[in-house]
Parts: sequence; structure tokens; C-alpha cells
Amino acid sequence: MSSTGQRRPGPYPLDDDLVRRLIAGQFPHWAELPVERFPSGGTVNAMYRLGDDLVVRLPLVEGGAPDISLEQEWLPRLAPRLPMAVPEVLAAGEPAEGYPWPWSVYRWLAGENPQAGALGEPVLLAKDLAGFVTAMRSLTLRGAPAAYRGGPLASLDTATRAAVEELRGIPEEAVDCDAVAAVWEDALCTPGWDGPPVWLHADLMPGNLLVDGGRLTSVIDFGCMGVGDPACDLFPAWNLLPADARKVFREALDVDDATWTRGRARTLSQALIALPYHRRTNPTMAHNARHVIRAVLAEG
Repeated sequence: MSSTGQRRPGPYPLDDDLVRRLIAGQFPHWAELPVERFPSGGTVNAMYRLGDDLVVRLPLVEGGAPDISLEQEWLPRLAPRLPMAVPEVLAAGEPAEGYPWPWSVYRWLAGENPQAGALGEPVLLAKDLAGFVTAMRSLTLRGAPAAYRGGPLASLDTATRAAVEELRGIPEEAVDCDAVAAVWEDALCTPGWDGPPVWLHADLMPGNLLVDGGRLTSVIDFGCMGVGDPACDLFPAWNLLPADARKVFREALDVDDATWTRGRARTLSQALIALPYHRRTNPTMAHNARHVIRAVLAEG
């Protein structure tokens, strides 16, 4: 995510008719299936239901195009090695009809996004999430890209500090900016990861998780995946899980203190940057950012 205060280009003007034309032109065997935009809090890609069993995923911004290519290359290799369902790429679309980027057709994965504060089985969900993260870390596939968020914590410093200062100017958000700045400062003194880089999903937001009966059934949106610091996949500890389930998640992953501190700081940084940008335009992202800030400060 770019630093606060920078103007970002708007999303590409996708609509149902354009998606129908793309499908008809490149995959005519699906041309008669109904197309309908699927509501999502995502900011990089749009999803369209294609009939009952398929979904089309298209970048909304130029930065999302490499994510599509990354998934097309790696998801078929990851899927058989992971304990939960992941998106299955059925077709790779190309730019056409004025639309400038690659896109994909996937098999539809049913389920609901979990909601922080309203989890049916938080402890079991914590164990499911730990199982997924463990499986990702155990991957040994060669040629892995660097994860989008896999670098050192200090690489986030400028954007994080700018976000804190921006939030100081938004008193209605009632963020304790001194407290979050202190958490961030302390984390910067934490030792970095000195082991080999591990495979990461690197974007374990509630909107990228699907649950049924409170249990994790699928993980979606692998556009940030790659290898890096294992702290990058600890996000659910603060963006989703309550304190007791957070402890179960940590114990199941056997996380050391330094990695836990880096994970908390990374999650906090993402929330601080997201809140001023999304507070008026994306209620889902803004709500989760507020939840993360409260959870981090409550943990002390």
C-alpha cells in the first residue's frame, strides 16, 4: 500500500456488459451463463459470478495485474499441498474489449467471511488458521517470488509514521496516536528474521477467508504470496481472533517473542495506513482497521 497523502488512480470502470463480452470473446462455451457483480470489500480486484459454479476475477487497478499472473502460475502447485481449498484457476483471460489487464476464471468457493467479534468457533478457527499457516511455511517449492509484505519491518517505517501523523489530524477517529507510535517504535528495536524465508499467503485479512459453521474452509486471494518473514502471516491474531483464540493461534504456531512482536507491528502498520485512506470509502476495511488498533493496544 502506498504511503498516505498520495493520490491513487481510480478503479477501472468495469461493468456486467464488459465482463460478458470478455467471456463471449475468449470462452464462448460460457457465453450463455449469467454475469453478476459480487459485492466485495476488496480494493484491487473485482469479482463477478458467472453462473452458479464460476467466478471471474479482474484487476481494478494496474497494480492488481501481477497478482492475477502470480495466481495463475502458483495456485495449481500450492493447492494439493494445502489443507484448505484455494481458488482453482479454470481459465486465463487476456486483455480485450478495451480492458487492459489479464484476468482469470475460477471455480466458485462457497462460504462466508468471518467477522471479528462474531465468530462461531473462535478457538477452532484459530487452530484451522494455524494449520493453514503451518502448511504454507512447510512448502519447499523452488523459484518462489518475494512476498509483497515479506521484507524487513523498517521498510514500513515511513508510511507508518505518516499515517500516525495523518490520524492526529482526524480527532473523530479517536486513535491514541501516542500509544500506537510507542508500539511501533518498540517494534523497530526487535530483531529481524534471521532464518530462511518461508512461504506466506501475506494477506490473511478476514475478507480473504471463508468459513462454514465457524470453521475455516477456504483461503482466497493469493496475490501477495511468496517467501519472507513468517511474521507476515500472523495478521489474524489481531485482525480477527479474540484474546483467548489469539493465544491458541500463537501456541499452535510456536511463535517466538520477536516474531510475535514483528507480526503485531506489521498488522498495526497496515491498519494505521488503511484507516485514513478508507474511512469514508470502504467501510469494511475501515472497520477492520479500527478493530486492529483496539486489539493491539489492548494487548499492551
